[in-house]
Amino acid sequence: MLHTTKGIIFKYFNYSESSIIARIYTEKFGLQSFIIKGIRGRRSKTRLALFQPLTLLELVVNFRENKNIQYLKEAKVAYAYHSLPVDMIKRSFLFFIDELLYRSIREETPNNLLFNWLFDTLTWLDMSDQDIINFHLVFLVQLSRFLGFYPKKITGDSLTFFDLREGLFTNNIPQHPDYISGKEAEQIGLLLTTSFEKNHELKITYPERRKLLDILTTYYQLHLPGFGEMNSVEILHSVLG
Repeated sequence: MLHTTKGIIFKYFNYSESSIIARIYTEKFGLQSFIIKGIRGRRSKTRLALFQPLTLLELVVNFRENKNIQYLKEAKVAYAYHSLPVDMIKRSFLFFIDELLYRSIREETPNNLLFNWLFDTLTWLDMSDQDIINFHLVFLVQLSRFLGFYPKKITGDSLTFFDLREGLFTNNIPQHPDYISGKEAEQIGLLLTTSFEKNHELKITYPERRKLLDILTTYYQLHLPGFGEMNSVEILHSVLG
């Protein structure tokens, strides 16, 4: 049965001399694998450029329940990026977000709140002319809300420690090594109340930004089994330096 749905490209892999398999996060069906036949052939009406990381598409798909690979009938751009392909910092964020989502999202069921948030966030990033130096840190914190491990705060005036395993701000020293304290914990707390529009208002130095990215990456590793090492982190470190 044919369905129309929006989709966000995560990755694609060559399947044969002329075909590919794309991992696409869809509005109606969650994360699915789609085969696109003949797209690498000379006579293909569908352009391979449509399947670059995080392209926002309108899709017509032949979806069948309990099938590992679905068939994509049509694809067109739902929103065309303008600044993301040419802005070095935004482009580095794009690669980082793509790897982060590929390692984090495994839902083969629809999640409209998450999909719409991702679609709107990517559109905002492309359109924004503000300073976005801390965008990736805010993104990591906000995404954790949808993945089920958004940091929590207990009641108290002085929450000195952030327990990475429990995702909890606390006054007590955790009985394990996976925690932070002092200014680092304070900055993570500030990220919880910071919007994308106000990311530039955070007073964070380059060394602090680098450290916070490493802390939040570790946080994801602790909460998502098999998350692994993020290859794009070093790219971000070098570009934002």
